[in-house]
Amino acid sequence: MRAHYDREVDALMIEILPEGTISHAEQVDSIIAHFTATGQLVLLEILDASEFLSELVRLAIKAEQEEMVLA
Repeated sequence: MRAHYDREVDALMIEILPEGTISHAEQVDSIIAHFTATGQLVLLEILDASEFLSELVRLAIKAEQEEMVLA
């Protein structure tokens, strides 16, 4: 697995199956999943990656804080 961030377009590409041939893609919000003809995930693209990752970090910190309160 490899990841590449393109600062110019603020996109994070995560290559899951390097030898896979992309047949089609499906997009949900800012995430595009590229699949082979047999449905294997080849590549994930996260558009507006800086915003996505900031929100992910914020949620992880919040979950960790809530876990500490419960403990």
